[in-house]
Amino acid sequence: MLMRKTALLVLIAGAMTLAHGAFAQDYPNRLIKIVVPYPPGGGNDRMARVLGEKLHKKWGQPVIIENRAGGGGNIGSEYVSSSAPDGYTLLFAAQLNLVIAKSIYANLGFDPDKFTPITVVTTSPNILVVNPNLPIHTLADLIAFARANPTKLSYGSTGIGSSQHLASELLKSMAGIAAVHVPYKGTAPALGDLLAGHIEMMFVEVSNALPYIRAGTLRALATGGENRDPALPDLPTMAEGLPGFTSMQWTGIVAPPETPAAIANQLSDAVAAALKEPDVVKMVSDLRMQAIGSSTANAAAFMATERERWGGIIRAIGAKAE
Repeated sequence: MLMRKTALLVLIAGAMTLAHGAFAQDYPNRLIKIVVPYPPGGGNDRMARVLGEKLHKKWGQPVIIENRAGGGGNIGSEYVSSSAPDGYTLLFAAQLNLVIAKSIYANLGFDPDKFTPITVVTTSPNILVVNPNLPIHTLADLIAFARANPTKLSYGSTGIGSSQHLASELLKSMAGIAAVHVPYKGTAPALGDLLAGHIEMMFVEVSNALPYIRAGTLRALATGGENRDPALPDLPTMAEGLPGFTSMQWTGIVAPPETPAAIANQLSDAVAAALKEPDVVKMVSDLRMQAIGSSTANAAAFMATERERWGGIIRAIGAKAE
């Protein structure tokens, strides 16, 4: 009897594998929806629409971008998480929703760890900038100033759990310094207060900081990227002063849990090819980002590393969001 049951299970598993393979061979044969969990018009929305156009041209099937904003990006993410795992509903999101949300939200309606990773699309390093009126010109200067003036520094971010917030907390932890967190509802108001001297420092995406750095209204101390930024070749990396420090903003595409690997790989390959097309290369370069287009395996490994890195910081500082 046991042998019969075992044989039956093997037959069922084989049939399911064949069914998934046949399904993947037929993919895609209808409309694909890419959900962006943020309002239209932003950089993530723009990138998703460009990729959607490329996938439409490749496969001849409609690809629509659906903005499901709200809840810090969690509403759209939850929608995709509960969608059918057939490759026709995808999520284009940033690290907050893909790896950080689980650590800071107590009542999250989805499990980011269970998404099927498709690819990491872009990365962009956070640059540490300060108000130029401060007597600070290097990362070492900042650390010395903070230690000598433990109550004088404050930093801005776009909210609890944002990459700017966590990068600053990582800096505090690794350098052994103190600074007060001032959260804002967006990059623009935070930069406005930094320029006005109401806060002293901030990690900010290179595309947002570069005009002010070149105008001399902000002073750059270091980049959180693994390598020096081509736009600022003389700017050292954070790791040159604090070994092991990296902080990037990044975007990725994931599918609902249990999406077949064959479909995930097909999507990953298609996005990687789209990111190599000249017009996409130029757009990404103009936005001061780096196109990645990783494999599903590399995307899964990258997201796991990011989840562990920032989860540890969140647990250490006890950060929570509603």
